[in-house]
Amino acid sequence: MHRAARAEDWLHEVRERFARRRGHIPVVVPYPGYGSTTWLRVLCRVLLTKPAKPGERVKKGHEPSIRGWRSFTSVPVNHVTVRIEVDGQVHEVHADRGGVVDAVIPVALQPGWHVARLRAEGSEEVEAPVFVVGPEVSAGIVSDVDDTVMVTALPRPLLAAWNTFVLDEHARVPTPGMAVLLERLAAATPGAPVIYLSTGAWNVAPTLTRFLSRNLYPAGALLLTDWGPTHDRWFRSGSDHKRENLVRLAAEFPGIRWILVGDDGQHDEAIYSEFQSAHPDNVGAVAIRQLSAGEAVLAGGRSKDEARGTPLAPWVYGPDGASLLEQLRGHGLL
Repeated sequence: MHRAARAEDWLHEVRERFARRRGHIPVVVPYPGYGSTTWLRVLCRVLLTKPAKPGERVKKGHEPSIRGWRSFTSVPVNHVTVRIEVDGQVHEVHADRGGVVDAVIPVALQPGWHVARLRAEGSEEVEAPVFVVGPEVSAGIVSDVDDTVMVTALPRPLLAAWNTFVLDEHARVPTPGMAVLLERLAAATPGAPVIYLSTGAWNVAPTLTRFLSRNLYPAGALLLTDWGPTHDRWFRSGSDHKRENLVRLAAEFPGIRWILVGDDGQHDEAIYSEFQSAHPDNVGAVAIRQLSAGEAVLAGGRSKDEARGTPLAPWVYGPDGASLLEQLRGHGLL
């Protein structure tokens, strides 16, 4: 294992011992997942957190503002066993060294939204929404997050740190027209899965879920990553994370043609183009949001990977969701 990963594991062990001595208890943080009528991909993370004070409670509709840095101060519980119950059947899986569970379990479910009940030793039971895709569904949506559905200017390190660790979640700005675009795309094919694929850390998943719901984006699964060293390198590759999950989706749903949504400020165009070349039958269209001049400067410039697409899988470019929506409608995709 890489020495950075060994150092991180040591730090996690020290923090876990200290947190447990202070009375912190395990909590399972559920993430939206997806699957088919025969299997589910269940996602969650196990953390140590302070127990709620007697009588402490957050009223519905009065959720407090949450600074991004708070989501990075919780202590992960590594290699813990998590109990998953779906439709009366129980499965036990293990979290990884960062406390993350990414497990596939066998099921027999009807298409639509279902609930997986999750519990770790010493934690309360929580519910994770999972979307089951029917075998007849032929289209789906994969969308980037940063600078696609949310204006973040992520590639600049200082701005990324500000947006992630400091900025109040209620101050995050939705990209104009993108919620309507994704909602219309999802409605065009009943039962179509929506996947939010981002290089962001799992720590921000609860914040991102609230942001998407508050700004009327369609509900969907989150595929984020775990920052920090791996067994063989200092830092995880965000581009590789996207590539691997796209290939996995193509293998899991060979009959689905995905509409891929991204922006021209990172590597979305190159990643989507590579995926289309390798899996032409799994791409229905690509929609790229063009950053404004100011956003492009903050994002470190524009990508130079513009592609033209094919008659069966067109590429469209526009500054906002409304422009992309009209172009996709012109191609008969809406």
